[in-house]
Amino acid sequence: MAVTVGELAELLGADAAGDLHAIVSRPAQPDEAREGDLALAMEPRFLDALATSPARVAIVLSGTDWSALGLDAVLFSGRSKYTLAGLSRVFDTQPSLPEGIHPTAVVDDTATLGEGCRIGPYVVIGPQVAIGARARIEAHVSIGARSVVGDDAQIFAGCRIAHDVRIGDRFIGQSNAVIGGDGFSFVSPQPSAAETYMATGSIEQSMKVTEYVRINSLGGVVIGDDVEVGPAATIDKGTVTDTRIGNGTKLDSQAHVGHNVQIGENVLLCGQSGIAGSTKIGDRVILGGQVGVADNISIGADSIALAGSGVTTRVPERTVVMGYPALKQDVFLNIFKAMRRLPRMAQKLTEMQKQVPNDRDTG
Repeated sequence: MAVTVGELAELLGADAAGDLHAIVSRPAQPDEAREGDLALAMEPRFLDALATSPARVAIVLSGTDWSALGLDAVLFSGRSKYTLAGLSRVFDTQPSLPEGIHPTAVVDDTATLGEGCRIGPYVVIGPQVAIGARARIEAHVSIGARSVVGDDAQIFAGCRIAHDVRIGDRFIGQSNAVIGGDGFSFVSPQPSAAETYMATGSIEQSMKVTEYVRINSLGGVVIGDDVEVGPAATIDKGTVTDTRIGNGTKLDSQAHVGHNVQIGENVLLCGQSGIAGSTKIGDRVILGGQVGVADNISIGADSIALAGSGVTTRVPERTVVMGYPALKQDVFLNIFKAMRRLPRMAQKLTEMQKQVPNDRDTG
């Protein structure tokens, strides 16, 4: 698309200077920008590249002296990544679905579709499903019986939404996400080795499980507004009560939410993080990549688990944890520093022992 600097400033709510009628066609890094591009120099380290860039328009941090940069026009950014979010919406190149329902889609007669829905090829929408207005549902999506999806949803190809799932407005479901699968719930006729160990601290030789019996998931999944579920992420239904995801929460690729988990608002679950059943996650918690969270614990609001952490016990509010088992960051780092000193301490101890005469020699 092509847009003038003045139009772009209005769309972003940003200040601009210079030739407001200059036209830009796409954002680009300064070292890759061509004539007609908008050079992204919102970080000071990119300013030097503008000197050799063919681009005549750039976006820079507020307060930057742009007069010496040889540009025709600039836009000003107060917070670079926030500005980038706005730019990504303006210049989004995602192809749009045709209006209406594709002839290969299967929509049950009892399902209801809101005004302006766009349904792609080979979509399957089950009985008593309700889809809000302006939903965009791409190819091979399936939505199970009695599920509800709010207004302005964008559901990418291959996303699976099971039965009895309730989703709020402005939902984004990425490709191959699975929402509403059964929880990982099995029980043996006699206590298993894991149960015995948790109860007694030992595993008896006689404890041999003969089979695992499935516990069906009778609950559903309830998702708030403005939630995004990344590619291949999974959210299990509750065993009896619903699994819940609060407003504004985002799941990255391959994140997993187990049965009965309760997640607050504006939580970030980074790639390959996993939350075991019946755990509670407070508002604005961040789980870094590959963080594992044990079952039946809680993580307080505004806490952060750094990448690779294994959270096995309750985490208070506003706490940063790391490591396995996860500890407060300062405690873990002190332990790690002490561990790094152990080889040197052992060497010194060996040297000291060599200097001490043997009792037999002095006897």
